Amino acid sequence: MHRLRAALPSLAVIAVLIAVWWAAVIATGSLIFPTPWAVVTGTWELIENGTLWQHISASLMRVLIGFGLAACVAVPLGLWMGWVRGAYRMLNPLFQILRPISPIAWIPIAILWFGVGDASPIYLIFISSVFPMVVQTTVGVHTIEKRYLRAAENFGVSRRTLFTRVVIPAVLPQIVVGMRIGLGVAWLVVVAAEMIALHSGLGYMIMDSRNAGNRYDLVVAGMIIIGLIGLSLDGLMRLLEGMRWVRWRYAH
Repeated sequence: MHRLRAALPSLAVIAVLIAVWWAAVIATGSLIFPTPWAVVTGTWELIENGTLWQHISASLMRVLIGFGLAACVAVPLGLWMGWVRGAYRMLNPLFQILRPISPIAWIPIAILWFGVGDASPIYLIFISSVFPMVVQTTVGVHTIEKRYLRAAENFGVSRRTLFTRVVIPAVLPQIVVGMRIGLGVAWLVVVAAEMIALHSGLGYMIMDSRNAGNRYDLVVAGMIIIGLIGLSLDGLMRLLEGMRWVRWRYAH
């Protein structure tokens, strides 16, 4: 009941936006831009013929692989850069140069290297999500309060034990924040990549609907579905943030 009450303002805003959208389409007499009901019927059409689930599963599969590979590389690398000063000095300038480059700018190189199959968007997802996770993990290590590290050292704790029993638990919240940011970017990038280089996925569905008969009801339906899935993915990461073993911090 409390959650429903908390969600009421957001639901009210959404309802108002849908009403304004519907009224604007009717007032302008647009023959191209769909009404909300046309989007609903278009979505049901995709559900009935089974293509919607195919496109969703294709996009999620690419994100899962690319993001998983990025996490496996970024978290250990970020911990190493945060813990070893020489590694930070050596690699941080490179990451600060590559990080601002838009993931979309990598699309021509991805197609050149990997062709137009699944490898291209997976590579783009990896490139786009690895940098936020590396940076956030490194920052997490650097922001651990030094007095706790010094206290552990005074008790004769070995450097290895200090790293595994103190540093990693303390930096977990920052790792999860980096993963949350990286996952959001990954979902954004896969849709953009599918619009250009693939023949499946939600991005491809949007472009195909536009090109094959101006089905703008399906275009808008695809956009809404992308947003809802992105919201769900972010919600999953927020649940991970709330777990006790992630929220633990020495300052508390």
